[in-house]
Amino acid sequence: MEAPLDTSQNPSPAMPSDRPAGTVPLNDPRTGRVRGSSAVAREREVGAVVGASRRAFPGWRALTPRERSQRLDRLAALIEEHAAAYAALERAGTGKPADEAAGEVEQAADLFRFYAWAARTQSAPAAGSFVAGHESWVRWEPIGVIGVVVPWNYPLMMATWRCAPALAAGNTVVAKPAETTPDSLLLFADHAREALGEDVVRTLPGDRETGRLLVAADVDMVAFTGSAAAGADVAARAGTKRVSLELGGNSPVVVLPDAPEDTWDELARAATYNAGQSCAVPARVITLRENYDSAVALLTDAMRERRAGRDFGPLNNADQAARYDRIVAASAAKVTATAEMTLGEGEEGGFWRPACVLADLPDDDPAVVGEVFGPLLTVQAAESVEDAVALANGVPQALAASVWTRDVAAGLDLAGRLNAGEAWLNCHLVQTAELPHGGRGSSGHGTDLSTLALHEYQRPKTITARVRLAPRFR
Repeated sequence: MEAPLDTSQNPSPAMPSDRPAGTVPLNDPRTGRVRGSSAVAREREVGAVVGASRRAFPGWRALTPRERSQRLDRLAALIEEHAAAYAALERAGTGKPADEAAGEVEQAADLFRFYAWAARTQSAPAAGSFVAGHESWVRWEPIGVIGVVVPWNYPLMMATWRCAPALAAGNTVVAKPAETTPDSLLLFADHAREALGEDVVRTLPGDRETGRLLVAADVDMVAFTGSAAAGADVAARAGTKRVSLELGGNSPVVVLPDAPEDTWDELARAATYNAGQSCAVPARVITLRENYDSAVALLTDAMRERRAGRDFGPLNNADQAARYDRIVAASAAKVTATAEMTLGEGEEGGFWRPACVLADLPDDDPAVVGEVFGPLLTVQAAESVEDAVALANGVPQALAASVWTRDVAAGLDLAGRLNAGEAWLNCHLVQTAELPHGGRGSSGHGTDLSTLALHEYQRPKTITARVRLAPRFR
């Protein structure tokens, strides 16, 4: 994605790797004011933490699936027991509304419960006689130490998406939170130590250089969520290590003339969830020319009902707010509709941006081809359904999409033709632990969620034994 979900991985001139550890200021995105500081790990700290994780790996790997399952279930319980503390820490770093933060903490606990179960229900390894006189087995083994780089839009939940399957598969984890949102992962590391054991999960707070050092360290795999440019940088630095990349999206929304009546309200709600700072939020509304004017009017009305400060939070940081403003200013849209904001006392200096609709804009507009990563929807007109599909698939990102129509058969057909790893019909952002999520194209590769994610953090080993020996002659 264009937005730097994890600022620690944005390409920039290399910094001296022997720079001593220090601190960085933390801002409250609701007010823009400094709220504290966070440690910054450097080469010595990174090496020590990765080394500890590697020493913990044999013991964690040796546990039976039942034993790992019990410990992961205990970690889920600790998250639930301290849900209020986690929600408060999430809000401090992101400015999310209380209900959003609480819901995401609940999802994080649920995901660990899901993978506690999944650790015991992996598909049986292949076995059989594939060569005469021989028996073969395929074992799925953990990879080792996983370096996890976590974004600032969902600090706890995105860590959970990566850490839970990696741990269930038998790996140990070193998680590097985003520079602006280390809070909840520090508590998570404490609870992981209590539930899983010493050094099975470690947290490395820091900045861009910390992330680079982790990628280059003695880890066996890197799981990264961030921008496309940063993902390319991670892949280059990782060398021959396995890399799982979730690089965001620019989700098309194809709205047909017979769309349900609640389409516009549902899209406005999804587009402003987490202030639009989600890889899979609806971004580009595409409707047929005959319904274009009506679509713009209805969407504008729906978005004007969504108020920053009341219904959704601020952008995360000053850099992201400035980037959002540049994209909007560079847009050639002839119609720009913005909602009002409802801010509390002292919040005027925060990184708030109103819900916004951009229409009558070219197909190569900056707000169309790039991921805006804010509470904004563009509207494009298509001459036909085929043209709508071409517009939907006409950007490099391919993570998520949705189709809106009362004709279920036509909707399912359209959803299947959209280039996306996940597509919805008459809904958007509906996700659960049981269903896989992953990108294509510049949205990266790899699988999050579902039991399929276990293989993301495993590798197969084939063992073949000769069982019929030739007769011996004296």
